[in-house]
Amino acid sequence: MAQENQISVVIPQETIDEVATKLQECKTALAPFLQALTANERSGLFKMGDKSLPTVQKVKGYTETNPEFMPGYMDKDEFLKDETVVSQLTPIANVLEQLFSDVDDTRLLAGSEALQAALLYYGQVNEANKKGVPSAKPIYEDLKKRFSKK
Repeated sequence: MAQENQISVVIPQETIDEVATKLQECKTALAPFLQALTANERSGLFKMGDKSLPTVQKVKGYTETNPEFMPGYMDKDEFLKDETVVSQLTPIANVLEQLFSDVDDTRLLAGSEALQAALLYYGQVNEANKKGVPSAKPIYEDLKKRFSKK
């Protein structure tokens, strides 16, 4: 039975090293400005999405043209800083999400094909072991721990 091959690429190690270095540089450059949240903290926040972003940007405009409606307890400078950070990070997040999705899909596909091939190999070793091929036994004993059904 032939195995279907949907992906056949070799990524040069130089490319992997270059990408890893550049990603680390990006992470280092942004680190002083980023803040990690716990799952609890994330769940308690208002979420700005594609629909609310234009509303926030519109309010930003109104705070400039109609400042008389600004509540005294609203910190306009902090609002403007927050809106700017969202506007700056959104295009970066979009690229990262696309990159992550493509990297993860490629890794998933290659991993699936590698696992299928490993199962084929294990099946062949198992058969050889059953037929008493001496060199198959140590390989079978090692691999059966991973491939045995529970």
